[in-house]
Amino acid sequence: MVDKIVDNMQQLILELKNAINQDIEDIKTSKHEELFARNDKKNSIINDIMKEKVELNRELATLIQNNFDVNIYRDKVNELEDGLRSLYELNKKLANIVLPIKQMYKELLDEVSEQSGGQIFDIKA
Repeated sequence: MVDKIVDNMQQLILELKNAINQDIEDIKTSKHEELFARNDKKNSIINDIMKEKVELNRELATLIQNNFDVNIYRDKVNELEDGLRSLYELNKKLANIVLPIKQMYKELLDEVSEQSGGQIFDIKA
């Protein structure tokens, strides 16, 4: 069972990495529609990874309670941790691209707002 959970998690991590790499490429080529369309899928993958993590912890705890030597899974779990670390690094790369763009738009909005006396839109009833 542990092998199956770890394999499922590895597959989900790979799917999420592919989605993030696609996000990076779409940002570079200004394909914003595709970028936004992928968000729901990425959230779903993240939720699935979290569910699998809970299941893995539950399964390992059960095995330990039954005096089973879980060290036989050490290499697979280490590979899983490596996959999660590389996913973290890839996500950091995406954030390093997105956050400066977000900051640029914020500064632009602040500047326009400041020039219009603090209100971008003058609404009159």
